[in-house]
Amino acid sequence: MKILFITDNFPPEVNAPATRTYEHCQKWIKKGVKVTIITCAPNFPHGQVYEGYKNKLYQKEQIDGIEVIRVWSYIAANRGVVKRILDYVSFAFMAFFVGLFQKADVIIATSPQFFTTWAASGLSKIKRKPWVFELRDLWPDSIRTVGAIKQGRVLDLLEKIELSLYRDSDKVIAVTQAFKANLIDRGISQKKIKVVTNGSNMELFTPREKDQTLLRALKLEDKFVIGYIGTHGMAHSLDFITQSISKIDDPNIHFLFIGDGAKKSEIVSLASALDLKNITFLDPIAKEEVPRYLSIIDVSLAPLKKSDTFKTVIPSKIFEASAMQKPTLLGVEGQAKEIIEKYNAGLCFQPENEEDFITKVKLMKDDKFLYKSYQEGCKQLALDFDREKLANDMLEILKNLM
Repeated sequence: MKILFITDNFPPEVNAPATRTYEHCQKWIKKGVKVTIITCAPNFPHGQVYEGYKNKLYQKEQIDGIEVIRVWSYIAANRGVVKRILDYVSFAFMAFFVGLFQKADVIIATSPQFFTTWAASGLSKIKRKPWVFELRDLWPDSIRTVGAIKQGRVLDLLEKIELSLYRDSDKVIAVTQAFKANLIDRGISQKKIKVVTNGSNMELFTPREKDQTLLRALKLEDKFVIGYIGTHGMAHSLDFITQSISKIDDPNIHFLFIGDGAKKSEIVSLASALDLKNITFLDPIAKEEVPRYLSIIDVSLAPLKKSDTFKTVIPSKIFEASAMQKPTLLGVEGQAKEIIEKYNAGLCFQPENEEDFITKVKLMKDDKFLYKSYQEGCKQLALDFDREKLANDMLEILKNLM
């Protein structure tokens, strides 16, 4: 079986789409599947090509048994509108052209942005092979929510394109049940949609003792550390979190923000203006380093802006944290909240509710019995969302398409 996978994020990038794709492909290769990735030069989120790479017309490499083809694209930072669309469209065009020369039994294209699926749709028609729309985000609905594009007509046009691509695909694989329900409400056939959630890499993320060397280096010994590891973007409400941190008077509570994104400089400036002593900012870290940093935190923070759109989202960081028995402090409503509460794997606060956030922070620190019960809940959550099982589920869907 040959899979052609089109994604504009792939390692060494460390965001959620890159990680999910890489880990699924690793599992499929072990099952004897040949996987070819078409992606671009790694540049997320700043639009700067990573060291060791060039934005060349065509380059090929092997990453842990996966054939990776990197194509040229107009590279832009993860902010703004016009340049990002040029980025997306140029990649879609190049992925389509290079994809013409790749053998495949099935073609997959992954969102958030759906221009990757244009390439998959076109290749499907020429090659007469099925194609799958992997739905990671309700784009452009999420763009509307964060205000990245103001023009209503543009968003309406993008939504029409979005729906046409769902209908054109042979299968939609959504990462949440809420995404599936949204599509059904908008007229997409229920039979076309399958759900394969995000999950935990149980080989990489395992319970371990706190890394004392790292704690000392960051001067966080004897602190109750609440950590956020991920994109500092427009959707993540980290400005609200930073503002709220200024109201926490317990000197033993410390926040650790690791990552980068369109809003990072603004958040760092806000923390500086507030003269916060209980927050530390670090640059992005490699995926294999994430467990080491997760080991030193006590609670994993997962916030999003308050919006009905984000009620459909399940932050992937809750699965990684749970695999390491780190309870989640979740600022997301909807399905993500249902999961945390079902497994008793942490506490949920109302998105962008400062009083509720501060109350839940203090409760997580002060109630040792409750904290221990959350760790037990994390164990079962991680087992039920084991990435290997989920990758196998997705592979069965792909085989059935053939």
